[in-house]
Amino acid sequence: MTHRKAVVLMVLVTLLWSTGGVVTRHLEAARGFELTFWRSAFNALALLIGLAWLRGPALLAQLRQAPRMVWASGLCWAVMFTAFMLALSLTTVANVLVTMALSPLLTALLARVFLHHRLPARTWLAILVASLGIAWMFGHEMGQGGDGPQATAPLAWLGIVVALGVPMASAINWSLMQHAGRQVAGDAPATSTASDMPLAVLIGALISALCMLPLAWPLQASWHDVGLLASLGAFQLALPCLLVVHLTRVLSGPEVALLAQLEVIFGVLWAWLWAGEQPSSAALLGGGLVLAALVGNELLAWREQAGHAAASRR
Repeated sequence: MTHRKAVVLMVLVTLLWSTGGVVTRHLEAARGFELTFWRSAFNALALLIGLAWLRGPALLAQLRQAPRMVWASGLCWAVMFTAFMLALSLTTVANVLVTMALSPLLTALLARVFLHHRLPARTWLAILVASLGIAWMFGHEMGQGGDGPQATAPLAWLGIVVALGVPMASAINWSLMQHAGRQVAGDAPATSTASDMPLAVLIGALISALCMLPLAWPLQASWHDVGLLASLGAFQLALPCLLVVHLTRVLSGPEVALLAQLEVIFGVLWAWLWAGEQPSSAALLGGGLVLAALVGNELLAWREQAGHAAASRR
């Protein structure tokens, strides 16, 4: 897969991820723990069906024999799945997405410290500009106190604290997957950890669902809610998460985290169009900075690649 195609697919991943916030605003009864349980349960079901079709009867044996790195990644996925939905039940979509935007900086730091990955100056600049945009949005949201019943001060702050688990877990996860991807690049055997990393998404979904079930009982979701949460489990989680595991073999962890910031733009847009959470001028300005940083970083990357290709042909 070419780098350009991987970037395009990563944009599709963020588009699918970004639907979570707006869909939860149309639920009738499911809240908090139950909301998280249903989404994770349907995510696990979709993954079981998909991976069983791809891997056949060997799937269960592969799960039992999965390396420790796969289980570590699974725990990270579980935190990401769980914290995201719990945070949405406590504060606004914008607050959750803005908090999640810490992921590129944390991922870059982990990649530098543990993987000794040297980022080009353009990527550090893009992270800085995107962070400024996110900080601008965040400052305005907290200064205004947000909108609606879910934005009252205690709940808003609690939601932000819970949402912090997402960028922390994702930074660790992208670094783990990048490390596994290096095994493929280094001509590791076909049975390398990288080939088992899709199992981590399933492990994360199962852990999240099992942990949330006792807290969600008794279940009160309507059939309307169950249908919406089933669509989230399959198309907002299972499909894009499997795709991003594959993309980490082409894109670096910091680049994945940086491109994932498009979820902020898309998520706020969907919440505006279909949930009535109108973005402020500060949110639009901050989102513009994020988008400019992403586009600029990728354009410079393609320019560098074109220059290297031209030089190699001389």
